[in-house]
Amino acid sequence: MIDPMVGEILAEVTRSGLVESYHCGHLILLDAEGSISFSMGDTSLKTFPRSAIKSIQTSAMVRSGMLLEPRLLALVAASHSGSSMHQSGVREILELAGLEEGALQNALDRPLGEEDRREWGSRPPTSLAQNCSGKHAGMLLTCVSNGWPTANYLDPEHPLQVACRKELEDLSGEEVSLVSIDGCGAPLFVLTLLGLARTIWGITISIDPVHQRVLQVCRDYPGMVAGEGRLTTRKMREIPGLFLKEGAEGVQVGSMPDGRTFVFKVNDGSGRANGVLVVAALEKFGIHAIPEDAPIYGGKKIVGSISANF
Repeated sequence: MIDPMVGEILAEVTRSGLVESYHCGHLILLDAEGSISFSMGDTSLKTFPRSAIKSIQTSAMVRSGMLLEPRLLALVAASHSGSSMHQSGVREILELAGLEEGALQNALDRPLGEEDRREWGSRPPTSLAQNCSGKHAGMLLTCVSNGWPTANYLDPEHPLQVACRKELEDLSGEEVSLVSIDGCGAPLFVLTLLGLARTIWGITISIDPVHQRVLQVCRDYPGMVAGEGRLTTRKMREIPGLFLKEGAEGVQVGSMPDGRTFVFKVNDGSGRANGVLVVAALEKFGIHAIPEDAPIYGGKKIVGSISANF
């Protein structure tokens, strides 16, 4: 019996030849037909997918009538770095909705990208700079397009959020058993890890034009989906056809156009091992990716590394 609070060892942190730490968790790989080809941990683990399902929320918005050019549509599905490019894009979406920045109800934060945060300096956090502002701007535009109220757009019973939940349930084949609140303030729906894998597999192989468009704009504009230097942007630029999206608390999803899908949840919530885990998952599919540097330092010297355990 696998303890869901432990899972299995997904990655090892080695210092001077000794394993110093482990990152444990749960992982599923699906083949092109949607069957489990490899797994570790508990596939029935209930988890909050966090920002890993932004493409599904974006699909619900497009289905509800949100119209955006590809570049801005990718920003709605993003956990962006908060660069000037990203913030300008959010302003464009708000302008299309006829709204000001004050209409955003997501959390306040500084930019997520390291370089962008340094440039931000000591300025106070804002909703615009927070990594989910693209999604929230898209939610507001969807509301305006439908004549829905914007003051309560984060209410789980608002028509917008009902549409997002339905999109998720239809793709996962599961009923949402618990609703919480994401870090940005939007409703958050729990799934099993297998349900999350089926969701990503389903949107990837879907013939629905809405699904196809949303995933394609993410592939076409990886710099909008994350930002310069970040894993999601780098790997989607490197590997043609790859869709990749991270979520908070150690959640990661990815897929190839033929439907091969991987998802994992690192139990300690850290993203430190995500790069090596993504590369290892792709290798399981026979896809060679540039190795991710994960050095462990002793002073200024590299004395160890992080490596995947599968």
